[in-house]
Amino acid sequence: MYGDAKIVMCGCCEVGYYLVQDLINAGVKFSYFVILTPEQAQQYNVSGYRDFHPLAEKYSIPVYYPEEYSLSSTEDVNFFNDHRFDLLIQGGWQRLFPDNILNTLKIGAIGVHGSSDYLPKGRGRSPLNWSLIEGKKRFIMHLFFIRAGVDDGDVLDTEAFDINEFDSIETLYYKNYLVTRKMLIRSLPEIVQGTATVKRQVGKPSYYPKRTPKEGKVNWEDMDVHDIYNFVRAQTRPYPGAYGEIQGKMYKIWHCQVFDTRITYPEAKYGQCVECLFDKRVMIVNCRGGLLLIDDYEEMTDIL
Repeated sequence: MYGDAKIVMCGCCEVGYYLVQDLINAGVKFSYFVILTPEQAQQYNVSGYRDFHPLAEKYSIPVYYPEEYSLSSTEDVNFFNDHRFDLLIQGGWQRLFPDNILNTLKIGAIGVHGSSDYLPKGRGRSPLNWSLIEGKKRFIMHLFFIRAGVDDGDVLDTEAFDINEFDSIETLYYKNYLVTRKMLIRSLPEIVQGTATVKRQVGKPSYYPKRTPKEGKVNWEDMDVHDIYNFVRAQTRPYPGAYGEIQGKMYKIWHCQVFDTRITYPEAKYGQCVECLFDKRVMIVNCRGGLLLIDDYEEMTDIL
C-alpha cells in the first residue's frame, strides 16, 4: 500500500501523537521522527506539547532533534538534504516549513488546517480557539499539501464537525483527531502512489492572528455573558486559560457556564461576584445579559 516510500514525521503535539500511532497501526512505516525535546517545547511555548520519544522507542524509529523549531539552521537543512525523504507528514508543528526543506521532498509535505469556512477563509493561527470565541457552529478540517506560505496549498480532502454549546477547546481537539485520522487513512495510499486528486483554493483569503496569553483577559464591560462563556471555553486547558479581575483579585478561569439570564442584581457591577453558593467553590458573577457560574478557577499570583 505504501511501498518503500521514505516518510518523515514532524510533530510535537498530543493530537499528532495519537494520529501517528494510528497510522503506524494502519501500516505506515516512518523512516524518521523530527521532534522537540521537553526543554525546546518550553522554550517555544508549545501548547498541548507531547513528547514523541516513547513512541519512537516503541516502534524503533530514529529521532532527529532540530536545532531550531523553524528548521532554518544549517544543520536542520543538511539533515533533510542528506535523507531526501519522499513524504513529510505534519504531526502538530506550529511553524511554517521553509522552501529549502520542502524542496528536498519527492512527493511533498502534507498537513491539516481547519476553519469554520472552507479555505482560503480562516488561514493562520489558532483557528479552533477563534471559532469558539466567535460562536461558530461548524468546523472544517482540510488535508492539504504544505507550501512555504500560510495554509495556502492544494487541498486533498475535507471533513467537517459540529461546534456545539457544550464543547470546549479540549473536546474540539477530540473531534479534530477523529476526522483527521479518517482523512489520513483514506488519502495516504493515493498520495504515496501519486494518484491523489487535489483542488486549488479559490477566493480571497482571510487570516486569523496569533493569540498570546495576554489576550486572554475578560473584559466584563464590553463582553456579554455568552461572549465570556465562549471566551473561557476557547482558552481552557491545555491552553493558558482566560483570566479576569473579580473583587479586586485576578483569577484564572478554567470552566464556567451561563447560569441565568432572568435573575438580576441591579446594584451589582459587571464582573462582581454576587453569590458564593452553599459553601461550594462556586462564584456567581454578574455580567452583561445574565449571570455566569464559575466553578473551576484559581487566584493568579503572577499577572501576565
